Amino acid sequence: MLINCSVDSLEYTNISYSVTLVPRLEYSLNLLDGIIDTLEIRRNNLKISNQDLKTDFDENDESHHKAIKLEKTVLFSLDILLQIKKITKCISGVNSIPRVLPSSIPLIRTISAQLYEILPNCSQKLSELSVHLGSIVLDSAALTTASFDFTQSNKESTILLDKVKLMADSKLSKQYPNLDFFKLCNT
Repeated sequence: MLINCSVDSLEYTNISYSVTLVPRLEYSLNLLDGIIDTLEIRRNNLKISNQDLKTDFDENDESHHKAIKLEKTVLFSLDILLQIKKITKCISGVNSIPRVLPSSIPLIRTISAQLYEILPNCSQKLSELSVHLGSIVLDSAALTTASFDFTQSNKESTILLDKVKLMADSKLSKQYPNLDFFKLCNT
Protein backbone atom coordinates (compact mmCIF):
# COMPACT_ATOMS: atom_id res chain seq x y z
CA MET A 1 0.00 0.00 0.00
CA LEU A 2 1.42 3.38 -1.02
CA ILE A 3 0.56 6.46 1.02
CA ASN A 4 0.98 9.76 -0.73
CA CYS A 5 1.95 12.46 1.75
CA SER A 6 2.53 15.97 0.54
CA VAL A 7 2.47 19.15 2.52
CA ASP A 8 1.33 22.22 0.72
CA SER A 9 3.66 25.13 1.51
CA LEU A 10 0.66 27.28 2.49
CA GLU A 11 -0.45 24.67 5.01
CA TYR A 12 3.10 24.48 6.38
CA THR A 13 3.22 28.25 6.71
CA ASN A 14 -0.14 28.31 8.51
CA ILE A 15 0.99 25.61 10.94
CA SER A 16 4.22 27.52 11.53
CA TYR A 17 2.35 30.76 12.24
CA SER A 18 -0.16 29.16 14.59
CA VAL A 19 2.59 27.43 16.57
CA THR A 20 4.39 30.73 17.08
CA LEU A 21 1.27 32.67 18.08
CA VAL A 22 0.72 30.95 21.42
CA PRO A 23 4.11 31.72 23.01
CA ARG A 24 4.03 35.28 21.65
CA LEU A 25 0.56 35.82 23.06
CA GLU A 26 1.60 34.34 26.41
CA TYR A 27 4.65 36.60 26.48
CA SER A 28 2.46 39.61 25.67
CA LEU A 29 -0.03 38.76 28.41
CA ASN A 30 2.81 38.31 30.93
CA LEU A 31 4.20 41.68 29.86
CA LEU A 32 0.74 43.21 30.36
CA ASP A 33 0.48 41.65 33.83
CA GLY A 34 3.87 43.09 34.79
CA ILE A 35 2.88 46.57 33.66
CA ILE A 36 -0.41 46.31 35.56
CA ASP A 37 1.48 45.25 38.70
CA THR A 38 3.81 48.25 38.38
CA LEU A 39 0.88 50.66 37.91
CA GLU A 40 -1.02 49.15 40.86
CA ILE A 41 1.99 49.74 43.11
CA ARG A 42 2.37 53.31 41.81
CA ARG A 43 -1.36 53.95 42.22
CA ASN A 44 -1.33 52.71 45.83
CA ASN A 45 1.73 54.83 46.62
CA LEU A 46 0.07 57.92 45.11
CA LYS A 47 -3.13 57.25 47.02
CA ILE A 48 -1.14 57.16 50.26
CA SER A 49 1.00 60.20 49.48
CA ASN A 50 -2.06 62.22 48.40
CA GLN A 51 -4.05 61.27 51.50
CA ASP A 52 -3.60 64.75 53.03
CA LEU A 53 -5.06 66.39 49.92
CA LYS A 54 -8.50 65.08 50.89
CA THR A 55 -8.72 67.75 53.57
CA ASP A 56 -5.84 70.16 52.89
CA PHE A 57 -6.05 70.77 49.15
CA ASP A 58 -4.80 74.24 48.27
CA GLU A 59 -6.21 75.39 44.93
CA ASN A 60 -3.32 77.84 44.57
CA ASP A 61 -0.61 75.23 45.12
CA GLU A 62 0.55 73.87 41.77
CA SER A 63 2.14 70.82 43.44
CA HIS A 64 -1.29 69.80 44.74
CA HIS A 65 -2.72 70.05 41.23
CA LYS A 66 0.16 68.02 39.81
CA ALA A 67 -0.22 65.33 42.49
CA ILE A 68 -3.92 64.84 41.71
CA LYS A 69 -3.35 64.90 37.95
CA LEU A 70 -0.59 62.30 38.30
CA GLU A 71 -2.84 60.06 40.34
CA LYS A 72 -5.61 60.50 37.78
CA THR A 73 -3.27 59.58 34.90
CA VAL A 74 -1.99 56.47 36.68
CA LEU A 75 -5.51 55.42 37.68
CA PHE A 76 -6.82 55.97 34.15
CA SER A 77 -3.90 54.02 32.65
CA LEU A 78 -4.34 51.19 35.11
CA ASP A 79 -8.08 50.98 34.45
CA ILE A 80 -7.55 50.89 30.67
CA LEU A 81 -5.01 48.09 31.00
CA LEU A 82 -7.33 46.13 33.28
CA GLN A 83 -10.04 46.45 30.61
CA ILE A 84 -7.57 45.22 27.98
CA LYS A 85 -6.72 42.27 30.20
CA LYS A 86 -10.44 41.51 30.44
CA ILE A 87 -10.70 41.73 26.63
CA THR A 88 -7.84 39.26 26.18
CA LYS A 89 -9.78 36.69 28.20
CA CYS A 90 -12.23 36.59 25.27
CA ILE A 91 -9.59 35.03 23.04
CA SER A 92 -10.70 31.47 22.44
CA GLY A 93 -8.55 30.59 19.46
CA VAL A 94 -6.73 31.95 16.43
CA ASN A 95 -10.02 32.97 14.80
CA SER A 96 -10.99 35.23 17.69
CA ILE A 97 -7.71 37.20 17.76
CA PRO A 98 -8.49 39.46 14.76
CA ARG A 99 -11.92 40.15 16.23
CA VAL A 100 -10.84 40.76 19.84
CA LEU A 101 -7.41 42.43 19.87
CA PRO A 102 -7.30 45.21 17.24
CA SER A 103 -9.12 47.80 19.35
CA SER A 104 -6.70 47.28 22.25
CA ILE A 105 -3.62 48.36 20.31
CA PRO A 106 -4.54 52.08 19.99
CA LEU A 107 -5.50 52.04 23.68
CA ILE A 108 -2.07 50.71 24.63
CA ARG A 109 -0.38 53.35 22.47
CA THR A 110 -2.47 56.09 24.07
CA ILE A 111 -1.51 54.94 27.56
CA SER A 112 2.13 54.60 26.54
CA ALA A 113 2.15 58.23 25.38
CA GLN A 114 0.51 59.42 28.60
CA LEU A 115 3.07 57.59 30.75
CA TYR A 116 6.11 58.60 28.68
CA GLU A 117 7.33 61.33 31.03
CA ILE A 118 6.08 60.00 34.37
CA LEU A 119 6.83 56.27 34.02
CA PRO A 120 9.23 55.87 31.07
CA ASN A 121 9.88 52.18 31.78
CA CYS A 122 6.15 51.39 31.66
CA SER A 123 5.80 53.48 28.53
CA GLN A 124 8.59 51.53 26.84
CA LYS A 125 7.06 48.19 27.86
CA LEU A 126 3.68 49.33 26.56
CA SER A 127 5.27 50.24 23.22
CA GLU A 128 6.80 46.77 23.10
CA LEU A 129 3.42 45.25 23.98
CA SER A 130 1.64 47.13 21.19
CA VAL A 131 4.22 45.90 18.66
CA HIS A 132 3.85 42.30 19.83
CA LEU A 133 0.06 42.42 19.80
CA GLY A 134 0.05 44.12 16.40
CA SER A 135 2.17 41.35 14.91
CA ILE A 136 -0.02 38.70 16.56
CA VAL A 137 -3.14 40.33 15.09
CA LEU A 138 -1.59 40.49 11.61
CA ASP A 139 -0.34 36.90 11.74
CA SER A 140 -3.67 35.59 13.01
CA ALA A 141 -5.47 37.55 10.28
CA ALA A 142 -3.18 35.98 7.68
CA LEU A 143 -4.00 32.55 9.08
CA THR A 144 -7.73 33.08 9.20
CA THR A 145 -8.02 35.37 6.17
CA ALA A 146 -9.74 37.91 8.40
CA SER A 147 -10.12 41.51 7.38
CA PHE A 148 -10.10 44.59 9.56
CA ASP A 149 -12.37 47.54 9.80
CA PHE A 150 -10.07 50.13 11.33
CA THR A 151 -12.92 52.62 11.60
CA GLN A 152 -14.88 50.21 13.78
CA SER A 153 -11.78 49.34 15.80
CA ASN A 154 -11.09 53.04 16.42
CA LYS A 155 -14.71 53.58 17.47
CA GLU A 156 -14.45 50.71 19.95
CA SER A 157 -11.21 52.17 21.33
CA THR A 158 -12.76 55.62 21.71
CA ILE A 159 -15.84 54.23 23.46
CA LEU A 160 -13.69 52.29 25.90
CA LEU A 161 -11.45 55.31 26.55
CA ASP A 162 -14.51 57.44 27.34
CA LYS A 163 -15.99 54.75 29.57
CA VAL A 164 -12.77 54.32 31.55
CA LYS A 165 -12.29 58.07 31.84
CA LEU A 166 -15.71 58.31 33.48
CA MET A 167 -14.84 55.40 35.78
CA ALA A 168 -11.55 57.01 36.81
CA ASP A 169 -13.23 60.39 37.37
CA SER A 170 -15.88 58.72 39.49
CA LYS A 171 -13.31 56.88 41.62
CA LEU A 172 -11.33 60.06 42.22
CA SER A 173 -14.47 62.06 42.99
CA LYS A 174 -15.33 59.52 45.68
CA GLN A 175 -11.79 59.54 47.01
CA TYR A 176 -11.57 63.35 47.04
CA PRO A 177 -15.18 64.50 47.56
CA ASN A 178 -14.19 68.12 48.31
CA LEU A 179 -12.34 68.72 45.04
CA ASP A 180 -13.88 70.23 41.94
CA PHE A 181 -12.38 67.98 39.24
CA PHE A 182 -13.88 70.00 36.40
CA LYS A 183 -12.05 73.08 37.64
CA LEU A 184 -8.91 71.07 38.46
CA CYS A 185 -8.67 69.55 34.98
CA ASN A 186 -9.07 72.88 33.25
CA THR A 187 -6.21 74.60 35.02
